[in-house]
Amino acid sequence: MKYYIIAGEASGDLHGSNLIKALKKEDPSAEIRCWGGDLMQKAGGELAKHYKDMAFMGFLEVIKNIPTIFKNIAYCKEDIKKFSPDVVIFIDFSGFNLRIAKWAKENGFKTNYYISPQIWASREGRIKKIKRDIDAMYVILPFEKDFYGKKHNYPVHFVGHPLIDAIASTPLQDNETFRKENNLDPDKPIIALLPGSRKQEVQKMLDVMLSVKKDFPDHQFVIAGAPSLSDDFYVPFLKGDTVNYVSNKTYTLLKHSHAALVTSGTATLETALFGIPQVVCYKGNWISYQIAKRIITLDYISLVNLIMGREVVKELIQSELTTKNLQKELSKIIEGPQRERILFDYKLLKEKLGGEGASELAARLIVENA
Repeated sequence: MKYYIIAGEASGDLHGSNLIKALKKEDPSAEIRCWGGDLMQKAGGELAKHYKDMAFMGFLEVIKNIPTIFKNIAYCKEDIKKFSPDVVIFIDFSGFNLRIAKWAKENGFKTNYYISPQIWASREGRIKKIKRDIDAMYVILPFEKDFYGKKHNYPVHFVGHPLIDAIASTPLQDNETFRKENNLDPDKPIIALLPGSRKQEVQKMLDVMLSVKKDFPDHQFVIAGAPSLSDDFYVPFLKGDTVNYVSNKTYTLLKHSHAALVTSGTATLETALFGIPQVVCYKGNWISYQIAKRIITLDYISLVNLIMGREVVKELIQSELTTKNLQKELSKIIEGPQRERILFDYKLLKEKLGGEGASELAARLIVENA
């Protein structure tokens, strides 16, 4: 069969690549065309558009890039028609994907959604579009099954979280080799900095994350470089040789870290699954933040706290993200009772998410329902 997959961000590229691998196992004759990135292409998808050309962060950034977004929508529709897939598979990226889903459904294409739009966080009314335009939904967070099924009478399949698969299938360097290859101190504990994957957010986050470095001279701070950004982009943040940087090795970095400062998003869950205590950070464009604050209905912004339904890791958001607050919270997770409590709660989190096999289960259901 023919599958058309649309992902618009780095995390979607990761999960899309594992889905492609699973689809090819389930359906050896599968033809796959996709919007995604290097990982999806490497897994065997024919790349129609790279997510680097599509990722715009915040309300103002989206408004400024509206002409490009509309060109991408038009191109996507034409490309789907030309490819004529048996099923169109959407991965997160709701602003773009729900528009394409409406068109695809109206034009007789079967529509599947893998990794639900976060309508439980904002604009819950989008459930009407999902019910109308999506033939089958595969969710990855345990509370989403009740949210859709019980609250909105829209049955969905809970397949487990694909990050568990991604981590299990990623080869990691041993500690000694990793430190040696990246010129890291062999003895100092590592504080990992995960500032995001988009230029705007990295620029906002790294300065404040690095502002606490002087308070922790017995630790080394290491920036996790995103695959979507060039090495040159990070040079101004390296402060000569006093800050370290590794490119496209986030999982190995987390594996060998003692604590982490993490921009809100998928990375908060990745950090938890590696068992690394963290402080969650977020600071956005002021206008974008004011708009978001009025439409997002959640008590927390990190996936760790959302899944557990309580504060497991500290979140420093907007005006609370200061050098003083960050220094205080980082001190608490380097050693002491708060660190031990977080590590215990991480074990409970893993139990809630289930085990490996999300990609395989989703692929099997997609093939069966196509």
